[in-house]
Amino acid sequence: MSGHSKWATIKRKKAATDVKRGKLFTKLIKELTVAARQGGGDINANPRLRLAYDNARSANMPIDNIERAIKKATGEVEGANYLEITYEGYGPGGVAILVESVTDNKNRTVAEVRHLFSKHGGGLGETGSVAWMFDRNGIISLPKEGKTEDDVMEIIIESGAEDLQTEEDFFEVTTTVENFENIRRTLIEKGHKIENAQLEWVAKNTVEVKGEKAEKLMKLIEDLEDLDDVQNVYSNADFIEE
Repeated sequence: MSGHSKWATIKRKKAATDVKRGKLFTKLIKELTVAARQGGGDINANPRLRLAYDNARSANMPIDNIERAIKKATGEVEGANYLEITYEGYGPGGVAILVESVTDNKNRTVAEVRHLFSKHGGGLGETGSVAWMFDRNGIISLPKEGKTEDDVMEIIIESGAEDLQTEEDFFEVTTTVENFENIRRTLIEKGHKIENAQLEWVAKNTVEVKGEKAEKLMKLIEDLEDLDDVQNVYSNADFIEE
């Protein structure tokens, strides 16, 4: 059930960079706003908002910022009208890419996304062109902090987790969408710190990329993630070190 994923480590390092640049707060505020608009402002009655709230608190976002984002969504204060849009395309080496965005101007966002795909030797595709290559899963990252793989395994097997990857200083748990919230809450109740937890698109099969193609693909993904309107970027790449 255990294994290693270079991409998991890359994502974690990127998340740490986002924290330093303050970009993470922007993403979290947008997620709070969308979640509250769709399911209401009560975190106890809205699982998506509860998750967004917990992730925001884990990132040390002030309570005032969180409450303001929720109030904007519920109309208590004026705020932007965000839309969720997912773009699909191919990058260098024929790698499939999904780009999740939250935007208040879809024309601006699609133009920026299309430009980056073209700039880095890829192409934006039609809706449905690559989504079929991915499954929706829950991904939960836990810093080791003295915990062993067996400590985590005991909890997640009983809760119905799909997989556990063990990296140098953290664990990454994969769950079904249905079991995600239960496993997340169980880990918290058992004293495990959740570094990050979210629903992600996970590739059913991967494509090996290395060398120059890997560098170009990584640059495309990084540039897409740096766009203000982009929340997450997923690919079916398996980065191979030469």
